[in-house]
Order: sequence, then C-alpha cells, then structure tokens
Amino acid sequence: MSKLFPKVNQAGFTLLEVVIAFMVLSFGLLGAVALQAKAKQASFDSMQRAAAVALAGDIMQRIRSNDTSDLIDHYGGTFTSQTQLSTDLTCFSSFCNNQAIANLDKEQWKQAIRAKENTGSLDDTTVCISPVRDGNGFDVTVTVAWVGRQAIKATNATTAINCGTKDDYRRLVSISSFVLVRS
Repeated sequence: MSKLFPKVNQAGFTLLEVVIAFMVLSFGLLGAVALQAKAKQASFDSMQRAAAVALAGDIMQRIRSNDTSDLIDHYGGTFTSQTQLSTDLTCFSSFCNNQAIANLDKEQWKQAIRAKENTGSLDDTTVCISPVRDGNGFDVTVTVAWVGRQAIKATNATTAINCGTKDDYRRLVSISSFVLVRS
C-alpha cells in the first residue's frame, strides 16, 4: 500500500498558510478599528445633539417662567458662543424686574453654551430665539446651531433655517413652543 502513495516532502507550505492567515487577520483587525472609530464619532455627535436639545429646552423653560408681554424685547435675538458676557447683573442683590431676570437668564445661558469652558460642549454655537406674538401669548422658536466634525448633506428644510453659518458642517436643533402670557 505504501508503494501506491509514495511519501513526498513538501517544504514551505505551512509558511504560506501562516502568511495568508496573518493577512486575513490583519484585514479583519483593520475593519474592527475602522468600526470603532466610526462608533466613537457617532457617539460624540449624539452627545452634542443631546447637549443642544438640553440647552434649548433650558432656555425655553427660562422664557416660560418669565412670561411677560415684552418677551420679544427681553429674549428675542441671536447670539453666539463668542458673545461677551455682561458683568452688570444686579439680580442677585436686589428686587428683579422682568428685564433683569431676562438679562440674567441670557447671561447664564451664554455661559452654558461656551465650548471653551465646558468639556464636550458645542463648537462655534449660534443661538436664535424667535418669539412671534400670537393672541394672548407667543410662539417661541429656539434654534441652536453648531459646527459638527464631519460634513453632511443638508435638506431643503434645514437649509431654509437662517441661524448660524450655512455650510456642510452645520448642525441644527430647533424647538418650538407656545408661551401664554399671564395677565
């Protein structure tokens, strides 16, 4: 029986198998590293979006608690994370009227959106607060725009929103609510 199948020496075949296995393993590890990098990017984008929603909700609640017929003058407008903070806030030491409360709200909120002082906060943030009179109250829209890490294609609806610089890196969160002015 051994004469039918003579013994043949095969040299180097095991080495070739090892090289091929190493290459397959290398491609698999590169794919896993790329997947991890994408997951980290998505996690950061999600954290920024959650921060924007929380900040927009915060200023909306501040507006609700200071409902006044002068809401447009007190809260309406646009400001950025580079807007200078005011040091003249007398609301802590004396009686506060609606204007003083609104000034304090805006100054505290400006500080909250500053990316340099808050780790993981939003970069180059622009905030647009648009109150529109509607009967006994106001339709208030708060839009938070910031710069994301990677470019995305904007839809026609987001392109139409006029808040922040319009480029492929802009991200937006916009919330709207009706604020009833109490008499």
